[in-house]
Amino acid sequence: MKIVPDTSVIVDGRITNIVQEEEFRGSEVIVPEAVVSELEYQANRGRETGFNGLEELKNLQDLHKSDAITLTFVGRRPTLEEISLSRGGEIDAMIRGTAKDHDAVLVTSDRVQSEVGKAQGLDVVFIKQEILEYEELAIAKYFDKNTMSIHLKENVVPMAKKGKPGNIELVKIRKRPLKHAQIQAMAREIVERAKSDFKSFIEIELEGATVIQFREYRISIARPPFSDGFEITAVRPVARVSLEDYKLPDKLMARLRDTAKGILISGSPGAGKSTFAQAVADFYSNTLKSIVKTMESPRDLQVGDEITQYAPIERDMQKTADILLLVRPDYTIYDELRKTKDFRIFADMRLAGVGMIGVVHATRPIDAIQRIIGRVELGVIPSVVDTTIFIDEGKVKAIYDIKLTVKVPTGMIEADLSRPVIEVRDFETGELVNEIYTYGEQTIVMDVGPQIVADKSPVQKIAAREIEREFKKKIPGATIKVDVKSDKRANVWVEEKHIPKIIGKKGRTIDELERIIGISIGVEPLESQKIDDQIEVPVEMVGNYVVLNFGKDSVGIGFDIIVNNEYLFTATVGKKGSIKIKKDIELADIIINALKKNLPVSARLRME
Repeated sequence: MKIVPDTSVIVDGRITNIVQEEEFRGSEVIVPEAVVSELEYQANRGRETGFNGLEELKNLQDLHKSDAITLTFVGRRPTLEEISLSRGGEIDAMIRGTAKDHDAVLVTSDRVQSEVGKAQGLDVVFIKQEILEYEELAIAKYFDKNTMSIHLKENVVPMAKKGKPGNIELVKIRKRPLKHAQIQAMAREIVERAKSDFKSFIEIELEGATVIQFREYRISIARPPFSDGFEITAVRPVARVSLEDYKLPDKLMARLRDTAKGILISGSPGAGKSTFAQAVADFYSNTLKSIVKTMESPRDLQVGDEITQYAPIERDMQKTADILLLVRPDYTIYDELRKTKDFRIFADMRLAGVGMIGVVHATRPIDAIQRIIGRVELGVIPSVVDTTIFIDEGKVKAIYDIKLTVKVPTGMIEADLSRPVIEVRDFETGELVNEIYTYGEQTIVMDVGPQIVADKSPVQKIAAREIEREFKKKIPGATIKVDVKSDKRANVWVEEKHIPKIIGKKGRTIDELERIIGISIGVEPLESQKIDDQIEVPVEMVGNYVVLNFGKDSVGIGFDIIVNNEYLFTATVGKKGSIKIKKDIELADIIINALKKNLPVSARLRME
């Protein structure tokens, strides 16, 4: 019997088994050069299916050499244009042509190829996808009940991350490095099994990279040229939890049940964001009896069968969103938001009335909101996101409520500075944590929780930065000292040689700067600035604060704090003779980093 296998049945890895069955034993296997070219093209692009297909052709050669079959290669090589049009059926047409010319049986596992071949009068054997009984993958031997992920690379000792979010350790799990052939064999098994397991699928196949969801495992296979060596990374959820396990406040449970429609779940990698998102999905689906869908690339959330998981249609999540808007789910989990397009799709679906839960990488609770700024119109943000939940070490560490109001931002005084302000409040205490608003052309995210005792309002600090920036445009590289006296007046010190340039002919330049910044500016020579000698300040860590100790004699006196000879901020010494700074703000981070590097932290009497 003469048979012509097409690309699909060779990539499946089943043609060698078929030709050894009694019906096909001793067959003349005719392989079109079009098949070889397509497999070569895929392999050159680093795709596992291409390598698997070439491996199957080598197996056919072994059968040919043992006289089990006769193997010949016929036909012409397709052009590059024909290969690139393979999705349109050009290669399949050439394969059918070979079967017709040689009066051979076409063997395929592609239903479309089978139907077209029959329509053209060919003798066709259609091999249905074989659903194999589930068996563990070879990589499963590297997992135990505490393993979150394994990291296998050629010529490297296998490694694994073990533990639970917040307590993860990277450990060696074998003594000897893996060889290239071992990694390659495991990769081939994963790809072949994914094609025959009804709960598994190939998510992404690109040049040098393949991502597969094999049941509970999310597996990434990398090979040159994408990576510098053959590598397999497999991730598996350690535990599946419910919202009850998080012991959330009743107030938050009521919020999730009744009013929350735009939720961002944030945290750093490995913090437990996806695990919490799965718990939320199950809560909405099982407890609230809602229709829940997911949008994932790749699909790796471990959710119940009643929740449908969607991937990007034709690699475009916007098309997936268009379908979902027709389906109209009650809630959609978007895992995860990274690019501007993701945030805009999230916003469009939310504004269309779909309850949205997004998963976002963030290292601080406020970062989840900051990642939206500039991607979604500022005034629309509270309509898109009403609740943010920050996860750290597998626990809910912060819950924020987001609302839009019109007010004078904290620290500003004059009523004409009233503007739309997004208030970010601690959900449990109601305490105002951050304010987001526009000031000129800038979008300001201002910390307004417990503050250091400072004699400069937020608007004065912003004005000082703006003045320094505008002056440096006029005199790049010059030394500039700024002291904002009030919301209407500031003094600036520059080297005397630069003053004529700053003032300009008939005062035009300084007038322009005052118009841009919006306050009156006095310019003086830097040499006349009165600066007392700097004094070194003892620094200590007390609880959640960085404390600068000045002593009781300095109570009520204002100081400029200097780090590594650079001005940092101005503050007034409190009743206990110290200035306290919360550790979770940027000023504290700068001081802590300076101490680690043995850089000086000093102070001078503030400018009057």
